Order: sequence, then C-alpha cells, then structure tokens
Amino acid sequence: MIKSVYVAATSQHVGKTTSTLGLVAALRQTGVRVGYCKPVGQEFLDLGNLRVDKDALLFSKVMDFQLASEIHSPVILGKGATTAYLDDPSQFDYRERILRASKILQEQNDLVIYEGTGHPGVGSVVDLSNADVAKLVGAGVIIIVEGGIGNTIDRLSLCLSKFNEKDVPVLGVIINKVVPEKVDKVRYYLSKKLNQMNIHLLGILPYDRTLSHPIMATINEAVQGRVLANEERLDNQVEDYISGSLVDNEKLLTSENLLLVVSYKRMAEAMEKIQTITEERGLEMSPLSGIIITGDGRHVMPVEEVPVINNYVEKHQIPIITTPLDTLGSVIKISHIEVKINTRTPWKAARAIELIRENVNLNAILESSLVR
Repeated sequence: MIKSVYVAATSQHVGKTTSTLGLVAALRQTGVRVGYCKPVGQEFLDLGNLRVDKDALLFSKVMDFQLASEIHSPVILGKGATTAYLDDPSQFDYRERILRASKILQEQNDLVIYEGTGHPGVGSVVDLSNADVAKLVGAGVIIIVEGGIGNTIDRLSLCLSKFNEKDVPVLGVIINKVVPEKVDKVRYYLSKKLNQMNIHLLGILPYDRTLSHPIMATINEAVQGRVLANEERLDNQVEDYISGSLVDNEKLLTSENLLLVVSYKRMAEAMEKIQTITEERGLEMSPLSGIIITGDGRHVMPVEEVPVINNYVEKHQIPIITTPLDTLGSVIKISHIEVKINTRTPWKAARAIELIRENVNLNAILESSLVR
C-alpha cells in the first residue's frame, strides 16, 4: 500500500478541500489509519496557543483528532512571509518543518494525506510549490479538476507539467462538479483521453447543489453586515432569495431556506405579507432562513435595531442582519460568494464523504502499483 498521497488541484475553488475531507474520512471507514496534513497554508486562524491553517482546524473537528500546528499545519505563509524569504531564505526552515511533520504522521498512520494549496504553482516563491512539497514528502499525487471535457483536459495538462517536471508520480484524477446528466458523456470522453495520457480516472463526482449553499454567517460577512436578531441561527443555509418588493407567492409556497432581501423602508410591509401568506396556507415551518435589511448604499447602517420583530420572526427564530448596501448591491455580493466547507457546515462534510465513497475507486488509491 502507498504511504503518502498529495491532493492537488488545477486551480482554486474546484473542491480540493471538500474532496480531501471525503477521501480522508472514506478511507478511514475502510479500516485504514489515515493521517492528515496541510503542509503549506495561507489562510490561518490564531487560536491563542495555536496558529493553524483554517482547513487543518476543519479536519480536526470533523475527524476528531488533537490538532497540533507543528504536525498538521507546519508552514503558514502569512503577511510579509514571501518578501522576508526572498530577502534571506536561510532564515527559514520551512522544508525541515514539513519533513518533521511528515515523519511523525507516517510513523503513526498507514497512510498520510497531504492537502495542497491553490493551483500547482502556489508556494513557488518560497520554493514550496505543490510539486516541491509532494516530492519532499515522497507522495503520489491525486489531482482534482472541475468537470467538463475540453477545458478540463487543457487545465489538467497544464497542471501535470509542474509535477512531471519534478518527477512526482500522479496516482490519478478525480473530476469534480459534473452536472449529473452529463456524467456518462464526461466519463466516456475523459477516459478516452486519460488512457492516452496513461493517467487513471479515479472517479467522477456529480455536482451537488447543496454544497454551494452559503450559510447566513457567510452572507453576513459578504455584505459587511451586523446581526440584529437571532444570532444563534447564523448557521441556517440559504438556497435562494426573494426581494421584499416582489414577494413571490409561488416561491414562498414551493421553496425553503429562502433569504429575504428587503429595504428598511419595506421591511414591515414585506413581513406582513409573508406572514399572511404562510398562515393562510397553514405552513408550519417558515420558508425563510434569514432576512437582510438593506440600506441605500450611501450611509453606514440603515437601522440600529430591528424595526419589526413580530410574533412570526420570534416563533421561527429567523436571523436578521442589516447592511449599508442597497438591495442590488447585496444581491451582487451574495452571488459572488465562493462557498467553502467549514466547521459550521457539518451537513456538507457528511455529503462530501458520501460523494467520495459512492463515486471514487478507493481501492485503486491504496494499490501501490499505481505509482509509476
């Protein structure tokens, strides 16, 4: 059995962290002792006695292991790190830190999965590109690429060149976010091309819309909002939104997890209409997962407190936030959110594990014969 796997991706936002989480958990469920490491991190959290990459924290929560920065997040490239390294590389022991972490993890586990950072070239400025790190820890690489045919092959080809340059073995490819009705077509054509390239197709993950749903906390951050009510419900997920000026009867009756985006001037009117519709139709659960009260885009905050908290809002514990952005500005910000799996979205972690288990050839990953 191979000892180390490095999960890389052709670019950001293709599902590397989600896929890595699914792989670690699914392989653990087969009885294999699997360790995790994010060798090079960029976005970190300061937990007082710990300074770790945010993904390492997520994995420790989901996989229930004691987080140690020197083992699970040995290198953090924070602000100013790259210029300081370029000024004097001899002052940094990045490679030694990663090797120490790798040694400990390999002694404790049957298999270690390393999660890469960004696209293959990220980290090159400090001589720690994804290919450099994979080579350093002696890992075979699994590449995550977003679904499609032509663009997928083109991006994969560019990505492979970096690993081939360092003579890093590529174990195979996982195609992510493929529209379900196109899975067979993508599988046929990609298998054809990958066979020519002597690369294993390890699996195709169908696009799951639920993994792209943001939660209210993410939306609050995106619109630079402030919580006015029911802060404890900011984990509510949002599937769609409705405008307060165009409250849609049909959408209210057929949808759930809706975000009401409404100007402070129309708040009372919109809430009265929503309450009337849902009560007349006898809906026990509110279709609303949250409310944004918008401003005019020019002033700081439209309201300092909730203008209307009626029995309906209290009964359903609907979180309310306010933003200085106007309604259009808020919708634009929300539409540009890059949804990430995190510690507040346990259902996404569970779904990621399920997708990997159902669609990826785990046995093939464990077979050392795949290493070229």
